Amino acid sequence: MGLAPGAGAQGSDVGLINQLSGDVSYAGQGGSQSKAQAFMKVREGDRFNLPAGAQLRLVYFDGSRQETWKGPASFKAGTRQSEALSGQVADAAQLPTGVAQKIAQVPNLVQIAKLGRSGGIAVRGGGKPGRLSSEQQAEVNQAKANYTQMRQKAAAEDITPELYYYTVLQDHLLYGEMKTVTDEMLKRQPNNPEAQELAAYVKSRI
Repeated sequence: MGLAPGAGAQGSDVGLINQLSGDVSYAGQGGSQSKAQAFMKVREGDRFNLPAGAQLRLVYFDGSRQETWKGPASFKAGTRQSEALSGQVADAAQLPTGVAQKIAQVPNLVQIAKLGRSGGIAVRGGGKPGRLSSEQQAEVNQAKANYTQMRQKAAAEDITPELYYYTVLQDHLLYGEMKTVTDEMLKRQPNNPEAQELAAYVKSRI
């Protein structure tokens, strides 16, 4: 499952892996090596090792910094950015304010999608969309503007913009728009299991 917390018993959650390819390993402070998973939380002090050909994208909650690491490389997670230990230093990008906090919700939304489709729960997605207040509509409009800005700057295979926009639309149960977003996710990453789960969940709600 891609929803595991960071390995270390110490430290606090500082970020989230929102894209992963290759056999990446990590270890918490004083912990043993484990295999990294997409959409796992990262804790301060976690150390990651990427072999040649592997890639990892990490979003820091505090400061909305997004880093893309390509192997061979290793690094240690900090509170707002990583420390390179070996290999090529990460490419870094700055996400709009508030985006990282929304990205932090993605593991829970993937879990809701899995349980919701199996009939296990009806949390958040159990209601029907109503008429948005002017404040809610303004939030959605701002999220769409942020999404457009992020999409223009992001790499073709990066679905961070879609994941962010999805969380905002989910808050308001806007399933029609969510389907457009999940279709875009699958176009960019057709084999991403989390994107497939979100897409199937939205389809079941329409």
